[in-house]
Amino acid sequence: MKIAIIGTGNLGLSIAKGVLHSNGATSMYMTKRNVESIKAFESYGNVTVTSDNREAVQNSDILIFAVQPGHFSQILKDIKDLLTEKHVVISTITGFSISKIESIIGTDNYVIRSMPNTAISVGKSMTCVCANEMGKKRIDLAKAIFNRMGHSLEIPEEKMQAATVICASGIAFWMRLIRATTQGAIQLGFDAKEAQELAMHTCNGAASLLIESGNHPEEEIDRVTTPMGCTIKGLNEMEHQGLSSSLIRGIVASFDKITEFKTK
Repeated sequence: MKIAIIGTGNLGLSIAKGVLHSNGATSMYMTKRNVESIKAFESYGNVTVTSDNREAVQNSDILIFAVQPGHFSQILKDIKDLLTEKHVVISTITGFSISKIESIIGTDNYVIRSMPNTAISVGKSMTCVCANEMGKKRIDLAKAIFNRMGHSLEIPEEKMQAATVICASGIAFWMRLIRATTQGAIQLGFDAKEAQELAMHTCNGAASLLIESGNHPEEEIDRVTTPMGCTIKGLNEMEHQGLSSSLIRGIVASFDKITEFKTK
């Protein structure tokens, strides 16, 4: 596949790394206004770094846009005359609807919205995707790209804002939980490096158990709780202090904020 990453900031760079590490592109164009910070990627051999978005579009089939929301409209206007039946437009821009994209480039293009997270750089992204009517013919292609870098799920467009909170912001939420577990381990006597190692791999194991087994979290909780034991004692204290309710309230607050952006 000939892939262009239009806008190689933090997210675009993560996507580029994920694609390259999974050998998911026969060629790749990476664009940025100041290319010095990404020049090293040309050492891959099949990567071209440029500040020219039109050059990238002309030489690619899959166009993944990871630019700032305020710049996206103008960039689409600048390249729309180059779009052909070979191009698949994949947007990662938060809050930028399919209908808004279509209003600029037309409805006769393959348009897909995606919401990956930064774990895409290590092949572990949870990416949600949706498409316009044309784009539905290429949704499996988009999922195949993102499945090489984690897991993808097709959802209705009206759920994309919520998916952004759960999957993209969710990375930060889980990082904070891992940090808290690390701090607890330090208090129990482990040094900082050991504590983080214990927290990270336990978190990874918990997620892997659910992914591999398909079980509900409570089923796995039941496996490690015994009557009057230390696990249930700890869980009950966490719930008394508002663990679940705090997480849910934080998720809802984040969603309220992203919805506020959408309505402005």
